[in-house]
Amino acid sequence: MKKILIVDDEEKLRGLMARVIRLEGFEVVEAGDIKTAWKKLDQSDIDVVLCDVKLPDGHGVEFSKGLKEKYPLLEVILLTAYGNIPDGVQAIKNGAFDYITKGDDNNKIIPLLYKAIEKTELNRRVASLEKQLGERRSFDAIIGKSRNLQACIDLARRVAPTDTTVLLLGETGTGKEVFAQSIHQASNRAKKSFVAINCSAFGKDLLESEMFGHKAGAFTGAVRDKEGLFEEANNGTIFLDEIGELAPELQAKLLRVLESGEFIKIGETHPTKVNVRVIAATHRDLPKQMEAGEFRSDLFYRLSVFQITLPALRERSADIGALANNFATQFALKTNKKITSLSQDFIHALEKNPWNGNIRELKNVIERSVILSDGPVLDIESLPFEMQHPKQDGGKNMSAFSLASSEKLHLQKVLNYTNGNKAEAARLLEIGIATLYRKIDEYKLRLPQ
Repeated sequence: MKKILIVDDEEKLRGLMARVIRLEGFEVVEAGDIKTAWKKLDQSDIDVVLCDVKLPDGHGVEFSKGLKEKYPLLEVILLTAYGNIPDGVQAIKNGAFDYITKGDDNNKIIPLLYKAIEKTELNRRVASLEKQLGERRSFDAIIGKSRNLQACIDLARRVAPTDTTVLLLGETGTGKEVFAQSIHQASNRAKKSFVAINCSAFGKDLLESEMFGHKAGAFTGAVRDKEGLFEEANNGTIFLDEIGELAPELQAKLLRVLESGEFIKIGETHPTKVNVRVIAATHRDLPKQMEAGEFRSDLFYRLSVFQITLPALRERSADIGALANNFATQFALKTNKKITSLSQDFIHALEKNPWNGNIRELKNVIERSVILSDGPVLDIESLPFEMQHPKQDGGKNMSAFSLASSEKLHLQKVLNYTNGNKAEAARLLEIGIATLYRKIDEYKLRLPQ
């Protein structure tokens, strides 16, 4: 049943209107002022608001603007005893569905309600489709089909629609910012700003100014007010890369933002309020930093509500071919070259490389190869010498006495015991499912049929 909220301080008129609308089969909620209306809106899923222009605690035209900002999918019909053109024009600019005069236009109210409800339903269908499409597109930016990567994408999809703080872990170059952008694009904040900052790229004082802003005259060189990145990201997402590099003083300031949604700019005495989702990332071992007194434990627990550990490229070698093809296409367009394919020897050499720099290193190698290539096929001759002639690794066959060999044997036994049920195996092993997937790929474990 569709819900209509009537906001009017004239109780008799409001009651009469409510009875007429209920006879049409609608559910009606009533409010005598704007304050009560906000409470009703928070408590119920309203479809259309019928609102008087003159109310005891405000003006309906301005109220309609706030309504459309907070609840953009519902529709507002404004009612006035004394219609005037400026108010009508402003009401439509503020997003009102229509603006009608009481008494003269009474016969229009019910037909107008039906049209407004149709518009609300259309708004919700479009929003639902945009959300589904946005979620699909957002994670399309992450290339790879390996199981351990897909496990991370699944976690990211689950947390994206929430406002939960996310901590992305993994080696440098594993694609943490791409994951952060994908989470943002699949969230309810997708239409707002995504702001990224590398915490290791600035000194403490400059980083504080960049993150939180400052007032003119707060320090030498502060000639004008500066809006910080947290303000820029208001109602959106801020990505704090290399969070492990954050100075202790800024850790305390960040903790306050996470706990209260406010901070004090440099040179100001009153707090600034923001509504920001925080996604942080690091390649450092934060628990070790906590033990060493270099990272606040309370901040760590606030940041790590939901952790995703991204696999290193060497742990997802099955994705190297797809990533290399994607980068080759990108750099071919930039350099105006026609690259049609990558040779098997070229891909095989890429797959054998340890990739200590992960995806970032692979991207640089492909750019170099495209530049050096004279033909349409990237071949092994365009790779760096050390990749064309890799040193023989004598450690490929594990010793029966090595710790890795024991771990491989134990993992295989547990997988056999659970008959290949990976979720149950991860539970018994007391490790994350993504970690188990990485181990399966790393040790080439067999799953029972």
